Amino acid sequence: MKSNNDILIVGGGIAGMETARQLKALGLSPVIVEKSSSLGGHVANWNCLFPDMTPTRKLLAQYEEELKDVLVYTDTEIVSINRLQKGYSIVLSNGTVHPCKSVVFATGFKLFEAEKKEEYGYGIYDHVITNADLEAWFETGSDERVPEKPAAIGFVHCVGSRDIKAGNTQCSKVCCITAIKQAIEMKEKFPNAEIYCFYMDLRLFGKKYEDFYINAQRDFGIHFIRGRVSEVSETIDGRVMVKAEDTLAGKPVKVRLDLLVLMAGIVCNKENHALASAVQMPVDDDGFFRSRDNIAAITESDKDGIFFAGTCTGPKTIPETLAEARSAALNVYNYLKKSK
Repeated sequence: MKSNNDILIVGGGIAGMETARQLKALGLSPVIVEKSSSLGGHVANWNCLFPDMTPTRKLLAQYEEELKDVLVYTDTEIVSINRLQKGYSIVLSNGTVHPCKSVVFATGFKLFEAEKKEEYGYGIYDHVITNADLEAWFETGSDERVPEKPAAIGFVHCVGSRDIKAGNTQCSKVCCITAIKQAIEMKEKFPNAEIYCFYMDLRLFGKKYEDFYINAQRDFGIHFIRGRVSEVSETIDGRVMVKAEDTLAGKPVKVRLDLLVLMAGIVCNKENHALASAVQMPVDDDGFFRSRDNIAAITESDKDGIFFAGTCTGPKTIPETLAEARSAALNVYNYLKKSK
């Protein structure tokens, strides 16, 4: 089945790239619109990926090779979406007016702004960073907030997730496993450091994730303390004091740390609202796009020709995101075939 750029993919992260790769394999010619200057999305900011510790650069290099003949607009956003008799006319910020028969939203997510949880001290205390900050440090080795030889490091799970006050009651799904990955990486870099994970519940959804957790305890000696952190403060010598309730031991704990890492959760992209409004499409009460059916049609919208891929509908692991991108591509293919 031939096509002349009949599909527009909004978002060039891992979901958008995989959708484009599959559509290309099906003989179609998708176009990717990405608001940043390069493809990759959040994944491009991660040093390596759990549970196999796959280098991110290796994965992205494969996609770049396979998508080298796909039309990609970077540094470009959607200005407006107009319904046509058959399909949509989309105005881009680069001045292009792009007609298409189908649209795939792969707009991803945002990380919770950790400074909103003032009690954890992000942006206030010198040695409090986020999971994203730590990934950047793994890549560059440069961040004055990370001590040269930390003796004690802590990770706080569920920062901005499962939190009514933060306006997000959902589980971010990948924070627990990301904390374990990063804790192992820090233990490898600083073998003599004591490392603590403060968690509410460990939610390890993916294949080999539970093994990863067991290895963290058995092989790396990482301490897991069940209980929400109640207070973070700075000591007179510039260290970080964490107070929490150990709900398994039934007693309060107090730990002095050289570095505290906040596992900022997944929240919706606010731009989803504008995109949904443009085509009169609903969003869920958590701000993510609303699927036609949360069981059998997670990648489908209630609008003809509009589909979803990845975390624009809610938190997901990378394997889940890729699986949904493949599903979305097949949905687009079948839709275009029927409407031909």
